[in-house]
Amino acid sequence: MSANTEVELTAPSHGPVSYATAVLGSIIALAGIAWGADLYRQVGMNFLAEQFLALILGLAMSIVFLIRPLRAEVGIRTSAPWYDWCLAAISLGIGTYMAWNYPRMLGEFFNSPPDVLIVSWLLFVLVMEALRRASGWPLVITVMCFFFYALIGHRVGGALQTREVEATSMVVYLALDTSGLFGLVLLIGVTVVIPFVFFGQLLSSSGGASFFNDVSLVIMGRYRGGAAKISILASSLFGSINGIVVSNILATGVVTIPMMKKSGFKPEHAAAIEASASNGGQLMPPVMGAVAFLMADFLQISYAEVAVAALVPSVLYYFALFIQADLEAAKGNILRVPASEIPRIVGVLMKGWLFLLPFVVLIYALFWQNREPENAAIFACVAVMVIGFAFGYGTHRLTPREVWNCVVRTGVSSADIIMISAAAGFIMGILQLTGLSFALTLYLVDLGAGNVYLLLVIAAVLCIVLGMGMPTLGVYVLLAVLIVPALVETGIPPLAAHMFIIYLGMMSFVTPPVAIAAFFAANLAKADPFKTGWAAMRFSWTAYIVPFLFVFSPSLLLQSSSWTETAVSISTAVVGVSFVSAGMIGYAFARLSVPMRIAFVVGGGMLMIPLEMASWAAYLNVAGFVICAAALVVDYIGRKTTQRPREIAAE
Repeated sequence: MSANTEVELTAPSHGPVSYATAVLGSIIALAGIAWGADLYRQVGMNFLAEQFLALILGLAMSIVFLIRPLRAEVGIRTSAPWYDWCLAAISLGIGTYMAWNYPRMLGEFFNSPPDVLIVSWLLFVLVMEALRRASGWPLVITVMCFFFYALIGHRVGGALQTREVEATSMVVYLALDTSGLFGLVLLIGVTVVIPFVFFGQLLSSSGGASFFNDVSLVIMGRYRGGAAKISILASSLFGSINGIVVSNILATGVVTIPMMKKSGFKPEHAAAIEASASNGGQLMPPVMGAVAFLMADFLQISYAEVAVAALVPSVLYYFALFIQADLEAAKGNILRVPASEIPRIVGVLMKGWLFLLPFVVLIYALFWQNREPENAAIFACVAVMVIGFAFGYGTHRLTPREVWNCVVRTGVSSADIIMISAAAGFIMGILQLTGLSFALTLYLVDLGAGNVYLLLVIAAVLCIVLGMGMPTLGVYVLLAVLIVPALVETGIPPLAAHMFIIYLGMMSFVTPPVAIAAFFAANLAKADPFKTGWAAMRFSWTAYIVPFLFVFSPSLLLQSSSWTETAVSISTAVVGVSFVSAGMIGYAFARLSVPMRIAFVVGGGMLMIPLEMASWAAYLNVAGFVICAAALVVDYIGRKTTQRPREIAAE
């Protein structure tokens, strides 16, 4: 399976490729963890971050060439042809050469001696090929489009004209300048992502993931449509740690999708609920995946501020998903999970409550001690290992061998992320070198004619279109450098602008015609992919709407100075989400007619308008409340009048 679906990789279990991959993967993981623990400085090792990144990039490319075939195939191969061994060796050699000679090569940047030219071109070509194998064609095509536009952009008239750049100069710049390959994105991809991937691997191997699945089953299994609610809760918990959409579907969907189908959900609805729940995990604090840490660095704020800002929108997203799953179950008369399949809560908590402690450690280190994310992740990993070795969960328990397997899996699964980060570095470097980012900002502002509402609509469409088929990290970086400056130029706060693009960019995973997450879940559910995609769009509707609200409302990002305003905006948003969700499903107390569905959606939409958005927002809130109250009363009376004759007939 190609990595454009962001599936976590596992090294093959035997053969030369297995041993080579295990060695290379373990070096990547241990090097990244050592950086997070600040071990290099403590033992007196002084080197540039770019030297460290060059070596890691060489290791990651070697892994990709060994386990990813020249042509796309399903799964990870257990043997490699001679030419891929050669590519792996060359990649490792170039990474090592650059790590050793980077200070000298950087000093000779403008002279471009032969070794600088050869290494830069080889590195560019190898990264592009490794990226193609790791993430598929979309991101490669995107990078090459920017590359070729940079070469001809000086000939383009108008707002999108760029400065003249020669191909070799650009490649050398991308390979050596800190604004290019070895910049912020790759640094985050290596130093922050690896400790968190290791945390997730340890949690899964020690039984923590099974514990959270069982907790979800205990809490939600006894209610109507319990299987869907289990999927939502489990995916939000696991996805918050993992941050990788399809990996989340694999981890939870293989259990929850069959459970939902068995309880009575249509296959496309089961797949859509799982895809939507897994997709939202990228924006659910406390972890939120790699994008949140990159966003914090872009904005020059703490990760805690990003997590706090993401809290209300993510809660609204999952609340809407939960309400729709519940009403879908009521509409289809889907009952709870059989009692025989639900474990006893006392037994689950007795066996697994200790797995809550690593999250306490993580949150305490991030929010109260203000530690760097990678450092906080190391503390959480230590907590998981202590619990996993001493207690475990059920039949799961950590052993030294399993910890080593987690190290290897961390390194191997990080290889794809490193390649995506490298591609993002190329894009940022090209935009910086040519001045295209500034030109695009002016062009988008002019296109929106200075109208912030029109610009937001244009930006939303671009976010979804540009994000299709690309991994989350690549989506965010591309949108952050292309669209955010234009939004900020029109007066939108930078934090709100960044949150806007990641929400809309995230929706490319469930929006046809690409809809990677929806199509992958559909495959597990044996459902129609396009029906699943459209259903996932409906279940995820808040992610299309809420970003337009929080760009005008600091209260929905918990940035308002007035707690009264914040409380009112959140309360009306929650009520509004409930009514719109009922209208989307077509059920409240009973099935809703088309006029009633429209009334629920319109009234709920009016209630969702935050007070800070405009002076007329309060009037819309009041009108929405009146419409919703009237529609609810009509629906309740209608249910009573139809239910009574049925009861009489039954008697």
